[in-house]
Amino acid sequence: MTRFSVLDLVPVREGGTLSEAFAATAELARAAERIGCKRFWVAEHHAMDGIAGGATAVVLAHVGHATSTIRIGSGGIMLPNHTPFQIAEQFGTLDALFPGRVDLGLGRAPGAGPELQRALRKNLHQAAEYFPQDVIELRALLTGDCALPITATPGLGAKVELWMLGSSLFGAQLAARLGLPYAFAAHFAPDHLDAALALYRRDFQPSAALDRPQVMVAMNVFAADTEAEARLLASSQQQSFVRLRSGNPGKLPPPVAGYADTLPASAQAMLAHLGQASAVGTPAQVREGIAALIARTGADEIMLCGATYEPEARIRSLELTLEACEKALVG
Repeated sequence: MTRFSVLDLVPVREGGTLSEAFAATAELARAAERIGCKRFWVAEHHAMDGIAGGATAVVLAHVGHATSTIRIGSGGIMLPNHTPFQIAEQFGTLDALFPGRVDLGLGRAPGAGPELQRALRKNLHQAAEYFPQDVIELRALLTGDCALPITATPGLGAKVELWMLGSSLFGAQLAARLGLPYAFAAHFAPDHLDAALALYRRDFQPSAALDRPQVMVAMNVFAADTEAEARLLASSQQQSFVRLRSGNPGKLPPPVAGYADTLPASAQAMLAHLGQASAVGTPAQVREGIAALIARTGADEIMLCGATYEPEARIRSLELTLEACEKALVG
């Protein structure tokens, strides 16, 4: 049976504050736990006014204290921004605080311009070349499987569930070779979805952590009582995507009715392209869209994405989505 989880970017809305964003994330995590979601992940982004998840491990501690059973994790940690030792300590700490609940999703993309590289004191593009070795070192720091000259405390012995994230064939290849579960970011980069999953399943090598391929696919989902309301909710994230691709990112804006219709053809095409892995509409329409993606990918798990200007609207969207999918399973 397909599982459902939630990805949150800790959005900061126009007119809102960081404190409000963190409070909304905790409330969303509590709702996700209450309705039976498997995991709640937070993504690492830096130097963006509208996204507050940069200190990812700290945010996850906040989420962990707000919940009691749902798995919490990174979707993901961009490992080139860090050292394996630092991440082993951070997630070893989280595992000690919330034993048996911590996931560590790892990504390779530095996602950084020269300003961030200088701020982090790293050549991130060069660091990305060492990503496979860093993943192996990080796993060894947690498991102790390889002899290393230093021990991470906290870290060593932590029962952290490692995931490989990706939006290209590279992550799929590495996940298969290391025997890790694989999450594909179709919610913002759907191009290589089918090829990446096929490669991962074909080349998967069992590991001590996983004996068969395990696939998660992320998609944008906005559910409401009417299709018009759902499309209105989705317009805040659409505006953010367009602004980001135009080099003018900012805080999450209020929704705008008919927003996509006001855009030039190039921007409409960009949104339509991203919409390949999305479901927007009534509960029945959303259920149909999710079912189509599951049929296409054979995903073991769907990661539900999609920021709304009003935090309550995202909780309601999540409730409607899970209720609709559960009814379909019962039926």
